Amino acid sequence: MNSETDFEENVRLALANPQNQGEMTDADSVGTVGSPDCGDMLRMWLKFTEKDGQKVIDRASFQSFGCQTAIAVASMATEMLKGKTVEEAETLSSSELSAPLGDIPPMKIHCGQMVEGALKQALSQNGDTPEPAGDGPAPGNTLLGDFHASTSGKVKVVPLGDR
Repeated sequence: MNSETDFEENVRLALANPQNQGEMTDADSVGTVGSPDCGDMLRMWLKFTEKDGQKVIDRASFQSFGCQTAIAVASMATEMLKGKTVEEAETLSSSELSAPLGDIPPMKIHCGQMVEGALKQALSQNGDTPEPAGDGPAPGNTLLGDFHASTSGKVKVVPLGDR
C-alpha cells in the first residue's frame, strides 16, 4: 500500500467508529474554530482531573462540521489527549494530532490545524468555565446552533495562520 492508500484507509476506519463525538455537558472548557461561512467548524470539549498533583485531561470530545478528514483527526486526537497534562497537550502540533492517519495530503492539512486550534482555545481557558460572552460559545450552545446562527459575534473565528 502507498501512503495515500494508507491515509484513505485510516480515515475510513476512523469514520466507521468515531470516538468521543458529541457535546460534553459537564466540560471544564471548550474551544471552537472555523466559520459557518466556509462550512468548516470544529468544537472541542475538555474535562480535567488531578493526577499526582497535576491537572490532566480526563476526557475530550468534539463536534465537527467539515470534511471526513477533520472528523477523523478530531476523533483520534480526543483519544490521544486522555491522560495528558495541560502542559503536554499545549505542545501538541497539528501534525502530531493528525499523525495516526498517516501522510495527510496538502489540501487536508487545515483539518489538523482546526483540531489544534480548538484544543489550544480550550486549553487557554485553563479549565475555567467559559462565560457566555459575545466573542465565544456560551456553555450548552451546540455547534449546529452556532453553525446556523448569524456570524454576528456568536462564533469565535480563530485564525490558524500559515504553517
